[in-house]
Parts: sequence; structure tokens; C-alpha cells
Amino acid sequence: MRLNNKIALISGASAGIGRATARSLAAEGARLILTARRRERLGELAAELKNEFGTDSFLIPLDVRVQSDVEQQIKNLPADWRNIDILVNNAGLSRGLEPLQEGLIDNWEEMIDTNVKGLLYMSRAVMPGLLARNDGIIVNIGSIAGREVYPGGNVYCATKHAVKAISDGMRIDTNGSGVRVVNIDPGLVETEFAGVRFHGDQERARKVYEGYTPLRGEDVAEAVLFAVTRPKHVVIADLLIFPADQASSTIVNKTLS
Repeated sequence: MRLNNKIALISGASAGIGRATARSLAAEGARLILTARRRERLGELAAELKNEFGTDSFLIPLDVRVQSDVEQQIKNLPADWRNIDILVNNAGLSRGLEPLQEGLIDNWEEMIDTNVKGLLYMSRAVMPGLLARNDGIIVNIGSIAGREVYPGGNVYCATKHAVKAISDGMRIDTNGSGVRVVNIDPGLVETEFAGVRFHGDQERARKVYEGYTPLRGEDVAEAVLFAVTRPKHVVIADLLIFPADQASSTIVNKTLS
């Protein structure tokens, strides 16, 4: 197994891309630190991984927006979980599709605090250990929204442009250290994303994925696995993944009845 005894920390591990990534890395022998806000879901995932792959998991119910909690949890990891090899910054969300002049401040703050500041907090807590060992991989899950701006996407797109910029900055800051930084930008992936964006309106969310075959969380997880299993002299610096029916953030071939 390619990741035998490697320790991987995955944020936002309770669902979607994070959950699929946990399964993908577990299948290759990784030990997993799983973080998310939903404690029950983390427990269910850990039990599933143990039963299916024999995976050891360490669970951290955590909101990445709370810097003091992130710092404390990473600082207080047990000795046998402290030497993290892989950090997957996956936690993120979108709220709303209003034009900027009608935007809801609470939505903006939640997106900025989670997508940008949460990624920074987690990276700041984990990176010193990677640098001290001159080894490790950081994978930041961005979005096509980090490369293009679409109607109503204003603040969400801004946060994902920030993720791309942070990834590029990390790569400069760690150059020559042995630490590699990967940026993965998915297009349309069928997860809880749309339901969260529309505050639980599942009918509206369902329509986002109608008429074509979107990516699955597993598709992105396979890309993460590929990136973290390259030889040490190789870094998958920047990767864009679309479903076959998507050509850009706004051009999607849909066949609707």
C-alpha cells in the first residue's frame, strides 16, 4: 500500500470530497486524522474505514473558523499522531447566489471565514511540523470558481481565487524544503455543496445536477491520491478537473426533458 503508515489530516471529512478522500487514502494504508463539525458523522466514517480497511483514525470535531481551537487541537495531538505527512485542506462552502448589492453579510463572513481563514489557520498549525521534517504534502481543494467568476458567485469566487493565490504563495514559501503544495480545482461535483449554498433547498439544489453527469467526490479523491503518491521529485502543482459535459464555470451541456 502506497501510503502505509503515513498520517493524513483531512478537514471537512464528514461528507463529499473529504469523505471520499478519506476512503481513498485509507485504501492505500494511511492513518487518518479526520476533522469536521459533525461529530456523529466522523464517528460513522471512522467505523466504516476501520471495518473496511483496518484504518486507524483520530477524530477532531472542529470548526476551522475558530483559530484558537485549530491551534490547540494540532498542538495537543498525541505523540503517535503528531508527525503529519499529508494535509488536505478540503473544508469549504458556498452560501447564496445574490448579486453583490443584495448580498447577505452573514453569508459573506461564513464563506470568507471557512474557505480562506480556515485554510490559513489549519495550514499555519500544521506547516511548521512538515518543514521541520523537510517532507510532506499540502493539498488545497479549490474550485473552477478560483479561475473564473460567474453571475452571483462574487464572494464565493473571491474566496476560491484566494485559495489559488495561497497555494501559489505556499509553494514559494516552502520551495527547497521538501514540502510540496498541490492545488486541485474541481468543476461541478455532486455533493452537499448545492444544498448548503441554497440553505437546504433540496429541490433547487437537485436542479444544479440535472441533465448531465457531474463529477463525484470519488473522482476528486482519486486526483488527491494521485498527487500525494508521486515520487518526491514530482509535484502536481495545479490541477483542473471537469465533468465531460462542462467546458467552463457557465458552459455545461445539459439535456433536460
